[in-house]
Amino acid sequence: MDDGRATTGARQSTLRATNLALVLRAVCADPGELSRAGVAAALGTARGTAARLVDELVAGGLLDEVERGPAARRGRPATPLAPGSRPAGLGMQVDAGLVAVRVLDLRGRTVAERLHEEDLRGSDPGTTLALLGRLGAEVLAGLPDGVRVVGAGLALPGLVDAGRGLLLRAPNLGWSRVRPAEVLAGLLPGAPVPVPGNEADLAARSVAEHAPGRPGPHRDFVYLSGQIGIGGAAVLAGRVMTGSSGWAGEIGHVCVDPAGPDCPCGSTGCLERYAGRLALLAAAGVPADAGPAELRSRAEAGDPGARRALDGAAWALGVALAGVVNVLDIPTVVLGGHLAELTALLRPRLEEHLARRVLSARWRRPEVAAGGTTPAAGATGAALRALDAVLEDPVRWLGGSPQPV
Repeated sequence: MDDGRATTGARQSTLRATNLALVLRAVCADPGELSRAGVAAALGTARGTAARLVDELVAGGLLDEVERGPAARRGRPATPLAPGSRPAGLGMQVDAGLVAVRVLDLRGRTVAERLHEEDLRGSDPGTTLALLGRLGAEVLAGLPDGVRVVGAGLALPGLVDAGRGLLLRAPNLGWSRVRPAEVLAGLLPGAPVPVPGNEADLAARSVAEHAPGRPGPHRDFVYLSGQIGIGGAAVLAGRVMTGSSGWAGEIGHVCVDPAGPDCPCGSTGCLERYAGRLALLAAAGVPADAGPAELRSRAEAGDPGARRALDGAAWALGVALAGVVNVLDIPTVVLGGHLAELTALLRPRLEEHLARRVLSARWRRPEVAAGGTTPAAGATGAALRALDAVLEDPVRWLGGSPQPV
């Protein structure tokens, strides 16, 4: 007969898990390095309770005690806390122009990475994924002692059925119905098989979060991932809107001119045929291997071909993005990838187009901001997503490895 002790024990275990997660999130979210007293104040709990929870997270490697700064007042200074340096997320990415592997810790620091640039349009999926797997194995073999990979993700440029681990279609790669796990499973010893996701969705996460659990400067924004093509994502309250099947955000394939050029997706006049990296360089008469820096230099020097190409891209971006902003009421556009490098040149004309086309611009004019220029933002976002497992259920990871709960 149940005397209630099992139920009470379960409730206590759940309460402990919840409180540990709250403490861990509080430290991750605060860039100023909270002390135990600071955690208690932030959560409105007793200092002794906060201290016990912090001690458990420190002992389990999920929090670190760091060096004290100069004492601001008399008495014993508090010991600052920081997210642990041992748990890490493995982020991987395949795009039409690169493969990348990046490992991040709970502080959002890059522990190790490898980047290989190559034109992968029309590449063989098995060969390319095998290359990615070899790079991943090299990165994992070189990780510092004590670092443990708690999860892995793979950013892919196209429609992804994450539940089935299936890349349905990636037009710029020329891939259809690819299961990455079938290739990667045996190539990453000791690491979880990466969970696939859309590259732009994951790259947008690298803007929404500076580090696991630490919000970035923008909470509501449309993100454009500029690669050979263009990916997109809409973010509200720091969370990517994925849609009913996870396929939302394909802004690069919004039609800006039905009579425009053919697109690899099968449609015509798609945004990426005007503002994708290769399309922009070709329109400007810049060699494809020169990159956006050369385009920027020519435009700043007054080259008419470069200026026309950028004006055409700003027009196409304005048409596509105005529709998104009108439908979703999002105040900010963040340009990533090659578009981030060109933001200063694109912004004036793009903001003019948005001001004219967005119905609400009279009261709130859309802002255009540059995202980061670090290559393979999707790999960063994939690593951040993998670290969610620690923030959501720290009990499982106390001691550095999964524990049954």
